[in-house]
Amino acid sequence: MNKGAVGRGEEKEKENGKEKEPRLSVNLAENVDTIKRAFSYPVNRALVVRELFAASLQREVTVLFLEGATDTESIESQIIQPLVTKTLTLLRHHNAVTVTMEEILTSSSVRTTSLFQDLIHGLVNGGTILLIQGEAQGLTMDTPGFQSRSITEPQVEHVLKGPKEAFIESAAANRSLIRKQVRDHQLMSEVVTVGERSMNEVSLMYIKNLADPDLVTEVKQRISEIQADTVPNLSMLEQHIEERSYSLIPTALLTERPDRASSFLMEGHVILIMENSPTAMVVPITFWSLFHTPEDQYLRWAYGNFIRIVRIFAVFVALLTPSLYIAVSTFHEEMLPTDLLLAIGATRERVPFPALIEVLLMEAAFELVREAAVRIPTIIGPTIGIVGALILGQAAVEANIVSPILVIIVAMTGISSFTIPEISFNFAVRILRFIILFTASFMGFFGIALTLTCVISYMVSFKSFGVPFLTPLSPHDRSSKDLIVRPPVWKQWLRPFYTNPQDKQRKKKPEGPS
Repeated sequence: MNKGAVGRGEEKEKENGKEKEPRLSVNLAENVDTIKRAFSYPVNRALVVRELFAASLQREVTVLFLEGATDTESIESQIIQPLVTKTLTLLRHHNAVTVTMEEILTSSSVRTTSLFQDLIHGLVNGGTILLIQGEAQGLTMDTPGFQSRSITEPQVEHVLKGPKEAFIESAAANRSLIRKQVRDHQLMSEVVTVGERSMNEVSLMYIKNLADPDLVTEVKQRISEIQADTVPNLSMLEQHIEERSYSLIPTALLTERPDRASSFLMEGHVILIMENSPTAMVVPITFWSLFHTPEDQYLRWAYGNFIRIVRIFAVFVALLTPSLYIAVSTFHEEMLPTDLLLAIGATRERVPFPALIEVLLMEAAFELVREAAVRIPTIIGPTIGIVGALILGQAAVEANIVSPILVIIVAMTGISSFTIPEISFNFAVRILRFIILFTASFMGFFGIALTLTCVISYMVSFKSFGVPFLTPLSPHDRSSKDLIVRPPVWKQWLRPFYTNPQDKQRKKKPEGPS
């Protein structure tokens, strides 16, 4: 908040060399004028000012709220109507603020404050404030009325088995969805304010007797150290608190599924929720979190592991297939069977470009089709994507610009990339594919091996909120071994030790079937 917007009556006092926050006075008109100036009233008509006479208090009061940010029906029924209609005898040893909180207002979220900053913060977040003549304290009540869509099915993280609920742009609704999954009295929901001009609230959710207190403290510290005018959503917040801004590897995970966020909570992770974000942020994360899906646990052991192995295979196909084609066709022809080598040579006989240019043309075309399918209207998006890919591929082959086998390779690469569930990891694989492609065109298999060695070495040294990225594999740590494949759910009795949970066992070690 720009403190210079606060006007007369709140000049900053000096005490011990530090500036004090502007405080309310006992003059109601002066307090109301200060709020009006902060919101540029009456030019800004969003601020609604209701001047009333409270019969029970025998005093003048003023109710202030922002149009479009509050639920006016709640204000009328829970605040204005009790103030006007209730008749009480004001005892001398009770001040008006105490009587109003305890005997008049029916809202369960009444709080007192003597700072103008708290009042303004409450207004912009959908609250209502009540100022009373002769009292140097104001009352704030939560009456949010922001418009939001209803809870729908996930748009990205689809599952065939499991819940079909997804987060929406309302932080209150998202917190409710998590509490629906985790019915634990130790589930904490703390609020940290971020942004200097547009103050937004970040909700930190964690299980108190499970999450590492040092982890919670570190997350709070990183958020509090953000210096920005506004941080509108979690996607922007992630870029502020991540450790390496230029890294291809993300340090946080965004999920739109309450059940997935809840499973991370039960392992000792911290969940962040913000208004205007239809996702929840999970910190810290590891490499294995990026290609696991909730459906892996919902399906039986054999089914879940089968689709997980298919997904891992797809990652390698999306990452390495074009590079292997370049390396084999350019440097290592002896590795191919003679018949296959002759078939590839025959298809490339009329192609005027080297293999590298040929692959780059097709990869660029596929990326253009993919981006166009995302940006154009939903109804015709899939049609344009399919038709565009078919027409481009067929026309390129008939024009002798690319070989038919390359169309198959690029199609397999593109389809495999769609199986990667996490969008950040998807982008990382797509960008790394081009890097490996260039090294393979210069050094063949040696270039591929060199690049993969560098990537693995980087991931070993990479950390997410102090947690090594490849743990519990490297460095090795105790866990339920839910990595490449998962054990049966009844064997997953250990929480991952890398989050340093206070309770390291989900339950006692079972004596069940083997």
